[in-house]
Amino acid sequence: MIHRIKELESASLELDPSPGVRKQVRKEVIAYTEDFLKTLDRAKAFVSSADKGIALLESPVSEHPIPISDALNLLRKNVDTPGLNPASGGHLGYIPGGGLYFSALGDYMADISNRYAGYYFASPGAVRLENMLLRWVAQVVGYPSEAAGNLSSGGSIANLIAIVTAREAKGIKARTIEKGVIYLTVHAHHCIRKAIRIAGLEESVIRLVGLDDQYRMDASALEAQITTDRLEGLNPWLVIASAGTTDTGAIDPLEKISGIAKEHNLWFHIDAAYGGFFMLCPEGKQKLKGIELSDSVVLDPHKGLFLPYGLGLVLVKNGKDLHRAHQYSASYLQDAVGVHEDELSPADLSPELTKHFRGLRLWLPLKLHGLKPFRAAIEEKMLLARYFRQELLKIGFETGLEPELSVVIYRYIPKKRKGLTLEEINSFNEKLVQEIQADGRVFISSTILNGQFTIRFACLSFRTHIKTVNLLLKLLKEKSKMLDKG
Repeated sequence: MIHRIKELESASLELDPSPGVRKQVRKEVIAYTEDFLKTLDRAKAFVSSADKGIALLESPVSEHPIPISDALNLLRKNVDTPGLNPASGGHLGYIPGGGLYFSALGDYMADISNRYAGYYFASPGAVRLENMLLRWVAQVVGYPSEAAGNLSSGGSIANLIAIVTAREAKGIKARTIEKGVIYLTVHAHHCIRKAIRIAGLEESVIRLVGLDDQYRMDASALEAQITTDRLEGLNPWLVIASAGTTDTGAIDPLEKISGIAKEHNLWFHIDAAYGGFFMLCPEGKQKLKGIELSDSVVLDPHKGLFLPYGLGLVLVKNGKDLHRAHQYSASYLQDAVGVHEDELSPADLSPELTKHFRGLRLWLPLKLHGLKPFRAAIEEKMLLARYFRQELLKIGFETGLEPELSVVIYRYIPKKRKGLTLEEINSFNEKLVQEIQADGRVFISSTILNGQFTIRFACLSFRTHIKTVNLLLKLLKEKSKMLDKG
């Protein structure tokens, strides 16, 4: 047995490479990433390829290693070339993510040190750092000191955590689910409905509250529906508002909804995954007034703080509600639980027990950059959206609302052909989007609003500046005229 153990030890030592090997591999990886960044301003934001990275399948996992150069070539051709390039400033579709360099270094250090950030006992510094970040965001939002939160993988899990917390705080049990009523709008992010289902609440009564002419929740319709539901013996208990919808960037009337929720004893949750960090600039803070009145809120640092994908955030005003909904323990954790109660442990505040040190990817860029460039970038995106809409009107596009944040909705009505049906206008705009995507220098996306195929401009990449917006305007002008002639 000892002989076999020694054999296995010898083979397994390859998992801990020598300083020389680490240096060589690191050198090639850094050269690869530097080349990626150096060529980013010339790279396409979207590449439609026939193979879509299928060559990866020709190099399956095997018993034998390959050189780092071969691995990087596989990535370059099959991962970092086809499809959407979210690191590009030309990504103006969906809600762009970020890709801050210092966040990548934070992830690198977190992965090397492999700190377990689930319990304070295991890594008090990591937990303190993450809780400090959460307290900072709570101050930005306007939450009290007793608030608590969690750094999640994204807005989907963050919203799930909030909905489960609301369910437990309001005492919703299996026998009462069918009479419980949840209020949201058709423009609530689809992860909300997904979270409702995962939380075992799919059999609740789901009310889709009407929208006003700005695509915001109609507060009067909400109040009327709650009153009707109570008269019918139902149990209204949760209202979910949006602070920056994905489709249009609309902000629901947060103060009015809060008053209604308070009067009728509903839990008030806000999904501010996209819009929340606009509070860092004065105009954004004014537009999001009322966010502090919610019972829970979700924000995504990988959106409004420009981090790489993989960091969402949930805050609950009464931190005890969050703790009660998620805290569990086991005998093998007896050394880690129940000590140092001055800092709550993330494992007691979310579904996750395994928890890597994801807070470092947020802390490091905030410390190395300071807040000033973040505030500037957020305000710049708001102004770019207004500029884009203003210029669109000059080249003959039909635009919707004045943007509340950094999303603009628009479409083109062909001028050369008269009497077109809605279906034909929709088809024209769909082709226009396809033309822009085929060009690839800028990526745009679309949605359907009141049966109309509508194009979206979503500006949130820290690398998007006026040069990129002007390029999109030029492409839209050229492609719309070309298609109109056809």
